Amino acid sequence: MTFPVVPADGGLARYFRDIWKFPILEEQEEYMLAQRWRQHEDVDAAHKLVTSHLRLVAKIAMKYRGYGLPVADLISEGNIGLMKAVKKFEPERGFRLSTYAMWWIRASITEYILKSWSMVKMGTVAAQKKLFFSLRGLKSRLNILDSGELSGEQAKAISKQLRLPEQEIIDMNRRLSQRDASLNAPISDDNTMEFQDTLVDETPNVEIRLGEREELAQRSGALKEALARLPERERHIFVERRLKDDPQSLEELGKAYGISRERVRQLEVRAFEKVRKTILAAAA
Repeated sequence: MTFPVVPADGGLARYFRDIWKFPILEEQEEYMLAQRWRQHEDVDAAHKLVTSHLRLVAKIAMKYRGYGLPVADLISEGNIGLMKAVKKFEPERGFRLSTYAMWWIRASITEYILKSWSMVKMGTVAAQKKLFFSLRGLKSRLNILDSGELSGEQAKAISKQLRLPEQEIIDMNRRLSQRDASLNAPISDDNTMEFQDTLVDETPNVEIRLGEREELAQRSGALKEALARLPERERHIFVERRLKDDPQSLEELGKAYGISRERVRQLEVRAFEKVRKTILAAAA
């Protein structure tokens, strides 16, 4: 499956002209192409479905320009999401491909942004992701300049809108206000050189890598031992809240166990303290 390549040399205008040549499909034609792909894996049908929605990817990708990443990379990631959407699209459900695909496109782009930004524990909790991607727009709607520190009143206003602690708002704003230090952050005016191009190879020698692996194995073993000592409910809550990339919410776990959010939080804290003490004892 081939279609116009997103240029890395700043030739986006040419790319936009190229993708505009692909016509938007009528509903019936889209349905027939999707059926051909699902039933016969017709590559030509899939190609037409993808190319007819490239302009949708570009439109969505342009909305994420404010995160300091090359637009070409955002479009490329969005195209990956589009291809996944075409692969899973079920036309018989009655929705148009564009409606279904935009969720895959956004997910692909936002995951790329989250992985690219070199933030110290930016967080993967849904509320933190929402804050990351909505803060700029909310500041604009509240007529807050997108630079410098937030005042107490400004942080309070945003906190009220997003229902998040003011300190989280302040911390995230500070990170977004700083220069992007991700490896693929452009450092030249023409976007041909990225930060990673200036890095020096400082790979640790074999002895250091071996020591790090042994230390990691010891920590992993200590964690497993600590988890094994926890009651089943506390262990499950601790794993879901502290060790998963996409943690479950207090409300979800509360419903699963038939207890309150506060009780789940208490069990999480208690489990954490038990794990911490076990690991510290093992390291002593």
